[in-house]
Amino acid sequence: MYTPKPSSRLVLFTLILLLLLSFLAPSISSELDLDDEDGDDMEGLEELIALDEEEDLQQKPEGAHHEKQSEAEFVSKAQRIVLELNNDNTKRAIDGNEYVLVLGYTPWCARSAELMPKFAEAATALKELGSPLLMAKIDAERYPKVASTLEIKGFPTLLLFVNGTSQPYTGGFSAEELVIWARKKTGVPIIRISSDAEARHFLKKHTMFVVGLFEKFEGPDYDEFTKAAEMDNEIQFVETNNAEFAKHLFPDFKPTRLFLGLVKSEPEKYTEYEGIFSTDGILQFLDDNKFPLTTVLTELNAARVYSNTNKLQVLIIAEPDDFKKLVEPLQDIARKFKSKIMFIFVDIREENLAKPFLSMVGLEESKDSVVVSFNYSSSLKYLLESDTTPTSIEDFCSGLLSGTVSPYYKSQPIPDNKNMSILTVVGKTFDELILNSPENILLEIYTPWCINCETISKQMEKLAKHFKGLDNLIFARIDASLNEHPKLQVDDYPTLLFYLADDKTNPIPLPTKSSTKELAALINKNLKEYSREIRDEL
Repeated sequence: MYTPKPSSRLVLFTLILLLLLSFLAPSISSELDLDDEDGDDMEGLEELIALDEEEDLQQKPEGAHHEKQSEAEFVSKAQRIVLELNNDNTKRAIDGNEYVLVLGYTPWCARSAELMPKFAEAATALKELGSPLLMAKIDAERYPKVASTLEIKGFPTLLLFVNGTSQPYTGGFSAEELVIWARKKTGVPIIRISSDAEARHFLKKHTMFVVGLFEKFEGPDYDEFTKAAEMDNEIQFVETNNAEFAKHLFPDFKPTRLFLGLVKSEPEKYTEYEGIFSTDGILQFLDDNKFPLTTVLTELNAARVYSNTNKLQVLIIAEPDDFKKLVEPLQDIARKFKSKIMFIFVDIREENLAKPFLSMVGLEESKDSVVVSFNYSSSLKYLLESDTTPTSIEDFCSGLLSGTVSPYYKSQPIPDNKNMSILTVVGKTFDELILNSPENILLEIYTPWCINCETISKQMEKLAKHFKGLDNLIFARIDASLNEHPKLQVDDYPTLLFYLADDKTNPIPLPTKSSTKELAALINKNLKEYSREIRDEL
């Protein structure tokens, strides 16, 4: 099947999305100068925390130390568990520990500020679990040389160092997701439940997990389960050989000798796996079911959403109050297209999240609900151009899968070109004015932000005036930032394309750094060759 070349705007958007996912993790390329006389910060870390706790108890009235900590107190203590890296202790911390998870941040980064309490909470949980992982952070603004040596380039950045060598962090950004990813990477991919008390304790800590029931923790099925647990980076796997414990974890469980199910804190809470026990099958099952029927896009889950293997996504970009009216019927629609389409809600008020998508369909200033679909495997986009109702959304999705919905290309309104020396072309008139025109056409392709486009525009005005009265030559221009067409694939601006009257499929590019006189000579040359071809045919 023929696949159209992705437009430059779509390629650009894809690159923007990839940049959002850029938690780069190259290994350390040079060593730091250290001063061992400062002492080992890690050796005193446990003692420091213990002294802090003892001091807190001494300062409280008798009998008051059992009161529940405030959230601020909890975060404060949790943050003390995270080692603050500096010029002196960074190399020692990374080389002296098998596992180190480093958070690179800056004080002015809003996303860093949002992530740090979750990072500290994860550090507390891992400490309680006896994890060998050291959690550390580095202020890249205060210690730029250290951050550069670690090759921390964006903020926040998470790097896992295993025996001194870094690898990228690929998990989620809640405290629970950080803990799950860290435990899997440090040798604990599966938690075993051996009692009802353990099951109850586990449920208090986890809102999403995979539960497996096995008669024995061995054999081909169990091996595939273990491999899947090791390969997945997001979901906690738990195993048991007791049906009662399995039912406690998965109330919809039906007695059987072999079972696997996914539990989520969503309306569709329990999902049973019905395929054969294979690593690929289990991982595909998780990819198809790990997200809610409708995912609410946030800055923290954006990386997971963009990297989802389900390539066809339908976004409902709307005000929260408008979306609430669609939630219930949308759940039914999402259930119908489950595993084929991923449904995402984007709050239109969140400009950082909504505007990149709205700009792709030329609706940056829209205040109304917008339903748009992106197919990242084909780099095509689709727009629901009717009212946003449950019926129209369902019909739109059916059309996406059947191929009856046409790809959407941006276009400005059709302009009035009467008495214009240079025609203004938009996406909707590209076929009529360019591809289906019987004339020779010189098309200028520009964008408002292009530095050199103004020079070419002035040259086009002079050329149009110079060739005025020539019946078989038309001058035209199109704003590529606001108009698209599948036959217009341009990667650089400005661009000049000369379309011969008898061959509109192979336009001739003209050099944009030429003088007006040189461009006039090139136009004459192409017109003469075209005329010669006509005479030869006659």
